[in-house]
Amino acid sequence: MSRLEDNVARVREQIAAAAARSGHPADAVTLVAVTKYVDSQVAGELARVLDFSGNIHLGEARPQELWSKAHSLQALPIQWHLIGHLQRNKIEQTLPLVSLIHSADSLRLIVAIDTAAAVLGQAAPILLEVNISGDQTKHGFKPDEMAANLTQIAKFKHVDVQGLMTMAGREGNLGDARREFSQLRELRDRLSQTAPPNISFRELSMGMSGDFEVAIEEGATIVRVGSALFEGLR
Repeated sequence: MSRLEDNVARVREQIAAAAARSGHPADAVTLVAVTKYVDSQVAGELARVLDFSGNIHLGEARPQELWSKAHSLQALPIQWHLIGHLQRNKIEQTLPLVSLIHSADSLRLIVAIDTAAAVLGQAAPILLEVNISGDQTKHGFKPDEMAANLTQIAKFKHVDVQGLMTMAGREGNLGDARREFSQLRELRDRLSQTAPPNISFRELSMGMSGDFEVAIEEGATIVRVGSALFEGLR
């Protein structure tokens, strides 16, 4: 617990410093603690540490792991984020558990999310994943597809589009990451000028343990941090 507290404090200090450099308050950035490398017990301890700040946002890349941890930790007021690829056959079980899906990466998936949300009688909060880097190993819309797709996405009545998400290219350095994060912010600014009124771009989810400070400097409102929170733990 002591090591987790130290790690969380350090990451929050880094978030605050990066936010200050970009001219924003620290509370303008949401920390999503990614628990995909730890079990439910450690995730629960992390949630208790994060609870001192009044908000607990945990992220999982695999739906099945999210289901398991959400069940194990259901007594805690956790807001769960799905940050990894979502297969259509896992949507129905995932939707009731999450506060935000970061990885709406195709029209086909968004159609399926909208259909499932209608059956469940709820809105599905999503971010549109953009493959800014062009990395063939990553999912997401191509940047030049976004404007044309927004008209279609705006027709769905049960998805609540809250912004964009991206991941830096796997082979790049911090300079490459900064350029890609800047490109996502600039894309957001362009799309905002002509977007249908029911589509919001208030959130930019970008930045992970190795590059979240750069992401904040380039406008991230959500960072997805995992390994930096668990340094020194077995």
